[in-house]
Amino acid sequence: MRLSRRSFLIGGGGIAAVAVAGRALAQRPQVFQEATPIAVQANPISRFSVADPDRVRFGDLAFRSGLELRSAAKEFGGFSSLWRSANGRDLVALADNAQWLRARVETTEGHLSGLAETVLTPLTLANGKRLRRTRFYDTESLAIAGNTAFVGVERRHAVIRFAWNGKAFSQGAPIGLHSSVADLADNEGLEALAIAPPGSALAGALLAVAERLPDSDQVTRGYILTGASQGEFEIARSDGFGISDMAFLPNGELLLLERRFSIFAGFTTRLRRIPAGAIRPGRLIDGAVIFESDPSQQIDNTEGLAVHREGRDIILTMISDDNFNGFQRTLLLEFALAG
Repeated sequence: MRLSRRSFLIGGGGIAAVAVAGRALAQRPQVFQEATPIAVQANPISRFSVADPDRVRFGDLAFRSGLELRSAAKEFGGFSSLWRSANGRDLVALADNAQWLRARVETTEGHLSGLAETVLTPLTLANGKRLRRTRFYDTESLAIAGNTAFVGVERRHAVIRFAWNGKAFSQGAPIGLHSSVADLADNEGLEALAIAPPGSALAGALLAVAERLPDSDQVTRGYILTGASQGEFEIARSDGFGISDMAFLPNGELLLLERRFSIFAGFTTRLRRIPAGAIRPGRLIDGAVIFESDPSQQIDNTEGLAVHREGRDIILTMISDDNFNGFQRTLLLEFALAG
């Protein structure tokens, strides 16, 4: 049997295993020194399931369309968090080497067809120093609301606040965090950020969640970082999944994006739905699994999740982190929440 790159990634994850294991040994590529337009090739994904190409419904999600993104620019890739504007037209993808991609989303007959006006820009602090050259180089999570954006940093466990004008981040400065954040594992820190929507019990509050804890396979830790209800809470974990991102639904429910890797199954992606009002300091929260991928589906190392509305439909968009590795893919996948 002829084995293509996709056969390895989907069927067994053998090459993906090498890619993941080698990430720590490979030096991350340098970022651009300033905002730089780049060309991004977008190859459409019309079927999510390779084994059942006519299938549309996957748990509580209905697949709409997707793109495999590529660029000749060596700085492109490593996307660990995602944001889309309220109308879905504008996109920001945060890379894990302290830079970010801005793009305009193109569609054809309701399906993703490409990205336009694609620009990669290094993140900088208020003093003009690029994050890449500071201890805040490992950027993993992003939340944007109004004219403010927050970027979560692993290894040094920090959150940087930026001013956001819809086109650029500026005036970056760290915010104060709970002392227990320092206890998180080196590469399993603040993997997810989200800002509670208006009308929810935590309206306007910034939440952060750690990927996993160094001493527990059953729970991970979350933080309410701003607002009147600041404090810690716990999130139940199961089946080896770690948190990779999160996003609030308009009604205040929280979606947790989770991922797992094994040498036999490759990458698996899962979504859990947390009831509105469940998050309070001191609580242990859990939620129903509404989606879990299998090896026959077009999934890679999914790390970013964004939510926006189109009419009555709630649209979920996911992006994968290729770890700047040619054996992995940058996938942008769009679903409608059906359940």
